[in-house]
Amino acid sequence: MPVSSADASHASVCTACGTAIAHGAPHRRHAEGNECESCFLGTIKHAPVWSAPEVPYVALTEALATALDAREHETGLHSKRVACHTLVLARHFSDDAVTLRQVYWGALLHDIGKIGIPDAILLKQGPLTPDEWEIMRQHPDIGSRILAEVPHLAQASEIVRCHEERFDGSGYPRGLVGEDIPLWARLFAVIDTLDAITSDRPYRKGLSFDDAKADIRRMSSTQFDPVAVDVFLKEEPTLRTMVEIKCIRPGAVP
Repeated sequence: MPVSSADASHASVCTACGTAIAHGAPHRRHAEGNECESCFLGTIKHAPVWSAPEVPYVALTEALATALDAREHETGLHSKRVACHTLVLARHFSDDAVTLRQVYWGALLHDIGKIGIPDAILLKQGPLTPDEWEIMRQHPDIGSRILAEVPHLAQASEIVRCHEERFDGSGYPRGLVGEDIPLWARLFAVIDTLDAITSDRPYRKGLSFDDAKADIRRMSSTQFDPVAVDVFLKEEPTLRTMVEIKCIRPGAVP
């Protein structure tokens, strides 16, 4: 279905949940009206399946992730988006519902440790100093410790701890190499980079899916696991849709 960003010529209320869609916010346009990004992500076939008792906790945690995104001025629902689309890749390796929910939690809360990073560093517009980078590199461990206090999120905690590791060992905080990095964190790394490259930043406009694809392919075997890159390429149509719903500008014709 067509995707767009909200503009004045279309209804600004989500037909699925009834909430207002802010001007310029990502949403999907279809025959019945407009659907906000959150509802779109919650209904795609790759979204996790929750039991009724879990739903309030999911909503609360997604709200926390949205607050973290707002602190960093991320585009739309960055954390929920990368969580849902990490599952697109994860489903190539597991169909176990419990495991996939852990993957979702870990990807959704990947940056929760940035709660412990001072705004002066986290929101700094210019390059970080070596000392500031040392502090920034603590956020995966901080996040992992936060989730480790929740008994049923042990696997998610490891994703959080390892989401900044690189396949060639040049990442942090532990400099893990290759398959020493949990598979789910290796998959997340590709999706997070896709979202970062295609999102607007203060110093540049977001680039196209094709630009991101070229960079990800170039970094296969260095920053990224070649296996993760391979499933990313196989899922290109689905991931293109994610980028389109986020990136088409207000007033654009879908």
